[in-house]
Amino acid sequence: MKGARTRQKTHTSVFFERRLDPFRRGILLEAIPQTARNPEISLETTHLNPLAQGELDAQRQVRVSSTPVELLMRRLLVTIAVAFTLVVISPQANAADAVLQNFPVGYGPIGLAFDGANIWVVNQNDRTVTKLRAIDGANQGTFRVGRTPLEAAYDGANIWVTNFLDNTVTKLRASDGAVLGTFPAGATPTGIAFDGTSLWIANQSANTVTKLRPSDGTIEATYNVGSNPVFVLFDGTNIWTTNSLSNNVTKLRPSDGTVLGTFNVGTGPEGIGFDGVHIWVSNNISNDLTQLLASDGTVLGTFPVGDGPQEIAFDGNNIWVPMESDNTVWRLHANDGRLHGQLRVGRSPQAILYDGQSMWVSDFDSNAVTKISRQP
Repeated sequence: MKGARTRQKTHTSVFFERRLDPFRRGILLEAIPQTARNPEISLETTHLNPLAQGELDAQRQVRVSSTPVELLMRRLLVTIAVAFTLVVISPQANAADAVLQNFPVGYGPIGLAFDGANIWVVNQNDRTVTKLRAIDGANQGTFRVGRTPLEAAYDGANIWVTNFLDNTVTKLRASDGAVLGTFPAGATPTGIAFDGTSLWIANQSANTVTKLRPSDGTIEATYNVGSNPVFVLFDGTNIWTTNSLSNNVTKLRPSDGTVLGTFNVGTGPEGIGFDGVHIWVSNNISNDLTQLLASDGTVLGTFPVGDGPQEIAFDGNNIWVPMESDNTVWRLHANDGRLHGQLRVGRSPQAILYDGQSMWVSDFDSNAVTKISRQP
């Protein structure tokens, strides 16, 4: 998900204005020059920080250059790598044992949810969600939702989707995608999570979270959080929100919404994940991850990553996070934040989800999702 502030870029800055002000998400700017919209046209070093660029170049044995011939050769190598689906990005990534598969979905795929058998992809630009069978990526259907859908959650039977411009959430039956209802949320709903009993929805422009009863869509309560909340997480005990304009996270008790703490993180916090002990927050503007103790919010470390970190997933050992501007996914050791490797994915990766076997990444500007699996 795009952050709440515009990051200062060079020739790529216009491209990242799409889905930014006033809430950085859900507002699409037309008439953006094609050279600014398509990151492949700008494949120079501005897309990769020095660490990522160096590892990419070492693997591909291609010298960094902006001359037409060398740029063409670099693109050719990328095409070949994608065609064979082998991920050869970082020596530390054990890339030889990983494969990429790409599956087309709707326009502007952004949020992801998993129902135990299928991946649900939220397509922001065509007001739909796509259902893919997790085992092989087979398309199981595309279903209409509200305007500017962003994120999704599974409640054990149904998929819920936030509709940013409609100020609503849509409930779909997971078995067949039938729309069971559309219900009011707060102003400009973005992230959504299920705590086993209730749904929690971040209302970005209202600076609140809404607690909603999934059986009938009734709003149970609304609670104040920080400025410009983006994502919501349930850690098994408490609810957390990332507040992208106040540069902090809020921890709430689910039973009554009591704020248990507000903790400072980096600049422009967006994605949030839980590894069983720690809360991990991706800071989209300062380009780093913050690790906090879930028990009391103590900050244990800050770890620099690539350009534009987005959502976060945990695979049981590692933290995974897409870098929107780099078109990569980084993998870090959860115990100490040490870089494990980087993988090249599609354009403008946003959400990431672990289905117990594979990682799934939504590639916003590729109109596809990437499935990252280990070689059998």
